[in-house]
Amino acid sequence: MLQLYTYFRSSASFRVRIALNLKGLPWEPKVVWLPSNEQCADPFRAVNPQGFVPLLVDGEQRLAQSLAIIEYLDETKPGPRLLPGDALGRARVRSLSLLVAAEIHPLNNLRVLNYLRDALGLDAETIARWYRHWCDEGLAALERELADPRTGRFCHGDDPTMADACLVPQVFNARRFETKVERYERVMRIFDECMQLEAFRRAQPSEQAEASRG
Repeated sequence: MLQLYTYFRSSASFRVRIALNLKGLPWEPKVVWLPSNEQCADPFRAVNPQGFVPLLVDGEQRLAQSLAIIEYLDETKPGPRLLPGDALGRARVRSLSLLVAAEIHPLNNLRVLNYLRDALGLDAETIARWYRHWCDEGLAALERELADPRTGRFCHGDDPTMADACLVPQVFNARRFETKVERYERVMRIFDECMQLEAFRRAQPSEQAEASRG
């Protein structure tokens, strides 16, 4: 069985949980407790030298980075395709996915927010303003991209793709920091469509067993 090193609030892990569920693949969670910096400790670094979650274990193979994992699953495992069959479609889905994973998330992930607090001494409200600024910048760009006629029920067409697996966790995180996501009508329409599907609902943070720990 596939194993996923994950943490319930990690948006990158959330993306992979969605992908695994959409593909209908059984998987075993291996929880890495980020609040205690377990990801930085030697035992986990021995498994994943990058020191990040998610990490997918497939037999003898170990794969890091959420988008690389999702593409690997799509290329090697059965189930619905998470990237389109045509080159232009795949490029668009990757572009939308990277808008979230490479433009929004790196400025707002846990290690950045902790650095702003611990090394730079910023207070909680200033950090929240930082988060909301960069989140708004990215979501506004995503909203413009979704005006493309290739957008359908989901980010690209009428079936969920890797782009939707990136969009949904970003909205969850944005709401945690009180970002006014309702202003992004296309983003939120697609978010609502996704959350009608069990694969997305089962992947959300509150549905993970470790959520009860806080």
